[in-house]
Amino acid sequence: MHESGLTGPSLLVLASAIALDVVFGDAPNVGHPVAWLGRAIGAMRSGLPTEGTRAPFLAGIGLVLASILLATAVTSCGVIGATCVHPWVGFVAAVFFTKSTFALRGLTGAATALVRTYRDQGLDAARGRLSWLCSRDASRLDESGLANGTIESLAENLSDSVVAPLCFYLCFGLLGAVVYRVLNTLDAMVGYRGRYEWLGKASARLDDVANLLPARITALLLALSGGVLQMPVDRGVATYRADRRRTESPNAGHPMSMAAGLLGLRLDKPGVYVLGAAFAPPALDDVSRATRLVWVAGALAFAFSIIGAFARG
Repeated sequence: MHESGLTGPSLLVLASAIALDVVFGDAPNVGHPVAWLGRAIGAMRSGLPTEGTRAPFLAGIGLVLASILLATAVTSCGVIGATCVHPWVGFVAAVFFTKSTFALRGLTGAATALVRTYRDQGLDAARGRLSWLCSRDASRLDESGLANGTIESLAENLSDSVVAPLCFYLCFGLLGAVVYRVLNTLDAMVGYRGRYEWLGKASARLDDVANLLPARITALLLALSGGVLQMPVDRGVATYRADRRRTESPNAGHPMSMAAGLLGLRLDKPGVYVLGAAFAPPALDDVSRATRLVWVAGALAFAFSIIGAFARG
């Protein structure tokens, strides 16, 4: 029995954290551990080399190690210190930190808010909302481009923000989920081409490895959800088999291609990849269908994770 969930799954902690996510969603940034982590990484990043290859690469390895050490130390001290005050205070701390590692309501809420903003305030205002979901430049996107970016982000982030942290929690407890969240946050902040390419090389590769299994599990969950919602699962599977390897990332194409097939939509990144080329481009009205699909898949992920925590006892 892992009462705190630090090194192994706790059924009561996980169930409580899931209930918090479903009912309340994410805490404001000022009280969110991942936001704290982002600020700490940003501060460390500012003093690291970015010119050349060897020095940034080695510095990037150090950044990964320092970020993991910091995040796990804060989490462990927070939960253990709270437990010393009273076991129930420790339980609340464990639930708080566990909830911070995943976000289904926040993910789907961001997509819903983008559509609402478009309808109430117009295209320019909606473009600003896309940054809540992904780093794609939205300044020149039309309605279809916004819908495309939103639906792709829903599918990909279902893996990154829900399925993967739950997998790591089940295998390694809260500290495992925290380590995953560190890798994913580092990848978002430095793991891309350009100024931080070599500084973020280690982060990007480790994030790829960490997501190999969760991305494929996410595709399966989407297929199951498509069946629940009476979508054409055979079309989703066919699109998945044809297009899952078309993205630069070894993982992103798995949930995105399955979603493209289930929804019957062409999803693309111009000049880079096309998923579901035979389908029509999405409109913002399609985002609500994608959101329902992701909600059901996320609910299945929650249910299976609770079953897994119960089985591990």
